[in-house]
Amino acid sequence: MQNFEETRYAREMSLPEIGREGVERLLGASVLIVGCGALGSVAAMYLAAAGVGRIGVADFDTVGLSNLQRQLSYTEDDLGKPKAETLAAKLKAINSTIKVESIGTMMTKSNLPQYMEEYDVVVEGSDNPSTKYLVSDTARTLGKPCVIGGVRGFVGQITTQLPDGPYYRDIFPDIPESCGLTPCSAIGVLGPVPGMIASLQATEAIKLITGVGKPLSGRLLQIDTLTMSSFELRY
Repeated sequence: MQNFEETRYAREMSLPEIGREGVERLLGASVLIVGCGALGSVAAMYLAAAGVGRIGVADFDTVGLSNLQRQLSYTEDDLGKPKAETLAAKLKAINSTIKVESIGTMMTKSNLPQYMEEYDVVVEGSDNPSTKYLVSDTARTLGKPCVIGGVRGFVGQITTQLPDGPYYRDIFPDIPESCGLTPCSAIGVLGPVPGMIASLQATEAIKLITGVGKPLSGRLLQIDTLTMSSFELRY
């Protein structure tokens, strides 16, 4: 490890749970981010800053004015630009030493496996319930760990799916009636809430890569910011 990297990641290396070995694992790891909105974009920035060596960002959408209320990865200058391409440039600006792949196509049952199999960890950050099931099902088939987050109103949820553990359909067998086929974010969300969940998603991904701590496998963590309370549901 060069002096540049030692200085850059000094705060991570000073954590006894991570240390030099953990940072080296991050540098050699790869993460696929599905969805470059309020969840995925913020999680991606933290992972880039943490030194994850290769990050793929997948989203077919463009930056819209209503996104700016909560998607702080983008500015007014980015309106109308492809999210994946724009976010990829932001990540390189944060950390020029990492590799970033921009995937500007819609993830489907036919193309997602070929992208996902090239990465170590998956972070699911879409606002579409059907995409969450697609990512979860594909990750289970390929044996990839997957961190899934969701937000609605003032509430955020996060769980981690391991290859040999419970998965998303074990807690949500079908699309929740409250969402139906409508992206949950279209129903309304307080801006800081997805930022909180995205930070936790990045934390879970870092834990999976470095092997520290206890992931949220078989556990759903829900945070209600109206009451500033949380609870954990085991499944």
